[in-house]
Amino acid sequence: MDEEVLEFTHFNEAGRSKMVDVSDKKSTERVAVAKGAITMKKETLQKVIAGQMKKGDVLGVAQIAGIMGVKRTADLIPMCHNIFISGSDIDFEIDEANSRILIAATVKNTGQTGVEMEALTAVSVAALTIYDMCKAVDKEMTIEAIYLAKKTGGKSGEFINPKHQ
Repeated sequence: MDEEVLEFTHFNEAGRSKMVDVSDKKSTERVAVAKGAITMKKETLQKVIAGQMKKGDVLGVAQIAGIMGVKRTADLIPMCHNIFISGSDIDFEIDEANSRILIAATVKNTGQTGVEMEALTAVSVAALTIYDMCKAVDKEMTIEAIYLAKKTGGKSGEFINPKHQ
C-alpha cells in the first residue's frame, strides 16, 4: 500500500511562509460546497422564523454577509489568492427538531486555484452574522461543524468529504 506523502507548499527554501505560485496550473472550472450549523434556544429559532428579531431579517442579512465574506476571503486568509468568483450562493435549512440553522455555501469559479476557502469563509461569516443578530436574546448559541463537503475541479479532481455523507 502506497502511503501518500504530504508536501507543504506554503514555505520557501528558508522555511518562511509564501503564497504558492499557481501560474503554471491549468485553468479549470471549480466548485466548492461548505456546510456548518448554528444551534440556539428554541425560542430564539422561533423568533428568527417569525421575523421578530429587532435587528431585522436574520437570514437575509446572513446571506448577504456570507456572499460578502466570499469576496473578502483573500483579505482574511493570508496565503489565499485573490481570485475571480463566477458565482456564490448560501442556503439555509431550519432544523426545528435540533433547534439549529444549517448553512450551506456553494462557490464557483474558473481559474488556477480552488474556492474551498471562499466557501468555508461564507459559512463562517453567515453563522457569525446570525450570532450577531440574535445575541441580545441568546448568548448561548453555538457555531458548529464547519467543513468542506465537496469540491470539484483542479489537479486533484473531485473530493466528497467521507466524514459527512
